[in-house]
Amino acid sequence: MNIQWYPGHMTKTRRQIQADLKLVDLVAEVIDARIPVSSRNPDLDELVGEKPRLIVLNRADQADPAGTRAWCAWFRERGWAVLETNARDGKGVNQFSITIKNAMKEKLEQWKAKGMVGRPIRVMVVGVPNVGKSTFINQVAKRKSAKVGDRPGVTRGRQWVSVDAGLDLLDTPGILWPKFEDEATGLHLAFTGAVKDEVMDAETLACRLLELLAARYPNALEQRYQIPADLSGQGWELLEACGRKRGFLISGGEVDTERMAKVLLDEYRSGTLGNITLELPPVE
Repeated sequence: MNIQWYPGHMTKTRRQIQADLKLVDLVAEVIDARIPVSSRNPDLDELVGEKPRLIVLNRADQADPAGTRAWCAWFRERGWAVLETNARDGKGVNQFSITIKNAMKEKLEQWKAKGMVGRPIRVMVVGVPNVGKSTFINQVAKRKSAKVGDRPGVTRGRQWVSVDAGLDLLDTPGILWPKFEDEATGLHLAFTGAVKDEVMDAETLACRLLELLAARYPNALEQRYQIPADLSGQGWELLEACGRKRGFLISGGEVDTERMAKVLLDEYRSGTLGNITLELPPVE
């Protein structure tokens, strides 16, 4: 299942981000704690360069805690500041300003030596679509400043958000990259809703997710859909088994697999299936 989605406005967003980098002191990259590799735009490393970086592992409440700890350690080993958050209820967000100031400690001391006391830290907030970036900004600002939606492409233009006298945020539209490196990247982004559902076949996507969950988190399927944890088989068989347990039947006793596929994707994206991390740090 080769998934690619790069609408024209993302090319414009990339140019805008590149132009606006000179206006900010630090880049906060919001990623999905369930898929830290796939939800990181590889173009950003080239664009941002040596500018200070903060990795915000959002949706940590839906990720496997052990996986999140491993990712925090992995990013810190590479010299980046890290923050775990759940933007929906605000958990971890109150540490954002403190984490930013710690990451900017040397620069703040330089500003103080130059008499630039009171100059606000300007932070660009970036991320792939539907990663919770705008919800995160609203939690940080403690007001509804950025547009929020449960689908990709809600934020279409940049906007400055003043948090307090010492911190200004630059919100940017979600941006992907022209070609995903491998099939897994596209699938993982699609599982979490970073790619528009309209460009994919929901049943095929659900089958691939079920195969992954059966291999990595079989107990989640057993508890939610009452199918055996040791159930083996292709994704289509798993999808039918889940749908039959849910009673999603149509004429002739066949399973309504389209309905089951949508339910599965919704329940994974909402965290109903439990704490699931699909990617772990590479072993070096």
